[in-house]
Amino acid sequence: MRYYIAIVHQDGDSAFGLTFPDLPGCFAAADSWDAIPAAATEALDLWFEDQPDVTPSSLDTVKKHLAVINAAATGGVLLPVPYIPADTAVERVNITMERSLLRAIDETAKARKMTRSSFLASAARHELIGA
Repeated sequence: MRYYIAIVHQDGDSAFGLTFPDLPGCFAAADSWDAIPAAATEALDLWFEDQPDVTPSSLDTVKKHLAVINAAATGGVLLPVPYIPADTAVERVNITMERSLLRAIDETAKARKMTRSSFLASAARHELIGA
């Protein structure tokens, strides 16, 4: 998992805007603070569909960007955004958990028309990146 630094800004009562100093042209908008993780993850997924892999800069390096300095002067904040690069390869794993938890997972997955594996992957992604 990688962390890209986003500049989060808001003009008045508008939506929150996000830009990524390391990723030119990568931006997102979120109607609320709680919606930022999902919007940021979607923006990163879309950006990396067409762009080469980019190693995230350190926080110290990002703080020196002119855009970051200007955003901070006008109320912008920096937010580390966790990102798991898309990888369509699947891998079989063996896990151990409480039987009652496994039953609850299976019931919920079935109700959502998901497999156990897709449910667990979705839950893990949500826990790791909040989206």
